[in-house]
Amino acid sequence: MSTLHVVVGASGGAGNAVVRELVSRGRNVRAISRRRQAEIPPGVEHFQADASDVNSLRDACRDAAVVYHCANVPYHLWSMHLVPITRAIIAASAAAGAKLVVMDNLYMYGPVTGPMTETTPRNARGRKGRLRTQLEHLLLDAHRSGAVKVAIGRASDFFGPRAISVPMLLVVQPALRGGKAWWPGRLDAPHTVSYLPDVAWGLVTLGERDESSGEIWHLPAGEPLTGRQFIGLVFDEQGTPLRYGTIRRPVMILAGLLSPVIREGVEVLYQFERPFVMDASKFTRAFGSRVTAHREAIRKTLDALRAGTPFGA
Repeated sequence: MSTLHVVVGASGGAGNAVVRELVSRGRNVRAISRRRQAEIPPGVEHFQADASDVNSLRDACRDAAVVYHCANVPYHLWSMHLVPITRAIIAASAAAGAKLVVMDNLYMYGPVTGPMTETTPRNARGRKGRLRTQLEHLLLDAHRSGAVKVAIGRASDFFGPRAISVPMLLVVQPALRGGKAWWPGRLDAPHTVSYLPDVAWGLVTLGERDESSGEIWHLPAGEPLTGRQFIGLVFDEQGTPLRYGTIRRPVMILAGLLSPVIREGVEVLYQFERPFVMDASKFTRAFGSRVTAHREAIRKTLDALRAGTPFGA
């Protein structure tokens, strides 16, 4: 029986964290990315492949016991690429006879009242949220048909080395430069943020537990923080004077006229204008929990970045 764990999208923040979590557990790992990465740990096999190319992905996933789908593209490319990528990864996993573990987010729920659980209605109002619902159906239909075993793990905004997200781009990077942090929406709305090593622990746990198959799981994260609290922790750990401001909807709409990335971000601004809290109790009841305290996670993130770990490497 194969013991190989294959990570598709190993050059991204989530994928790289999954590779490192697997290595820490002593697993046999193959990392798949479009280009060679110097950041892959020693002893990990690297395979260069395009995640949307079914034939090359089948070769890359050959002999896998578990495949982790951590591939992603920038917002403005989602509608063009995410469905073909997901179909290719399903086909490659099925050809290998491997279980498929998928890294997902919370966009399909749309604006919510109260904490989000796995049974929260899918009420997305924008294109990206509806696309995430479409991908959910595609993946679970593949599981129900018997084509491949699928487990879906969901997390909120990532932070940590290699993460690219609102907390990283608007708070952590400016703090490192001695600049001013920004937060979209409301500074005092509670918001779940997920530390990448904790996300990776959750995904690998799903990969190694048979009972996770056919289910959606919210991955454990620290207690919700307001934007003001997150900014305060980052600047306190960085040891620089606290400077911050807010970005309101009209400003984002105007900036979106010049930037496709910002324009796409307007659609999910609701996540920062009201409480956006994820409930991971289903996962904790089934598999336990490993969550890094926010202050420690922020300190480790800043230490890694000061040492030269690149964003998105």
